[in-house]
Amino acid sequence: MSLDVHVRKLLEQMAALKLPKMYEIGPQAARAAMRAGIFRGGDTQIGRSEDRTIPGPAGEIPLRVYTPLGLTGEQTLPGLVFFHGGGFVIGDLETHDDLCRCLANGSGCRVVSVDYRLAPEHPFPAAVDDCWAATQYVAAHAAAFGIDPAHLAVGGDSAGGNLAAVAAQLAKREGGPALRYQLLIYPVTQLGAPVETKSMRENAKGYFLEKDGMDWFTRLYCPDAAHRSDPRLSPLLCADLSGLPPAYVITAGFDPLRDEGKAYADKLDAAGVEVTHVDYPGMVHGFFSMRSLIPKAREAVAAAAAALKEGVA
Repeated sequence: MSLDVHVRKLLEQMAALKLPKMYEIGPQAARAAMRAGIFRGGDTQIGRSEDRTIPGPAGEIPLRVYTPLGLTGEQTLPGLVFFHGGGFVIGDLETHDDLCRCLANGSGCRVVSVDYRLAPEHPFPAAVDDCWAATQYVAAHAAAFGIDPAHLAVGGDSAGGNLAAVAAQLAKREGGPALRYQLLIYPVTQLGAPVETKSMRENAKGYFLEKDGMDWFTRLYCPDAAHRSDPRLSPLLCADLSGLPPAYVITAGFDPLRDEGKAYADKLDAAGVEVTHVDYPGMVHGFFSMRSLIPKAREAVAAAAAALKEGVA
């Protein structure tokens, strides 16, 4: 297994800049850096995008609603409630705007991106509470979003993949809403695990997301180690995954989170859940948001959108 040539070039360019790591500059500066960096993506055209707010457990939750290219707000479509990545500390509607556009166009879904509260200002379980509230609200008010509630999915990348997995578990536990599919893009599934995985050791440094960065995110999001066994923090620790919606789980070969993503896919499969696990061996964490620089990333996003389209049908 070797790094994709485009990924290698990007990592070499980043290393040559000698920029400080996000965990060295603090949350506010890290958020600004992410908004200004490669995660902004391109300028994908969309049928329509609209910013809204909904009531949440601690005030209004901002949303951005995407309608696929060639459609208007009038049609009733399948839906995806999407949670952005960023270690529960960084990321927002802007950093994942282009990815949401690509997923909407490729899947035919109306995508609802959720701007949940971030740590350290709002530690665990604030993000969970917001994302669960948004999932329930979209399902209960589906007609207002132009979404068919019988064809509703949850999804996200990295921390957002964690939150999507947790939302699916909560929907099962609470008896609804009935979710059709879950799209988990290199998800965090066991935050602050006591035993490091092989991928966390092998990819600890030099491959975009680093172990020191994950440790920083973990400390800020969940400063109380007593919560580390809570499945709402670490969905891999949920005792019973049976009855969850079908899942599409993506991992990357040079990602510290590779093994825990695969472990979650394997556990879903063992519980009888229909699961597709796709590994991209030459990729690094975050590659879905590097589409303008990495051709394989464009292929991967298109494949995920196609799987979502089939999964919510």
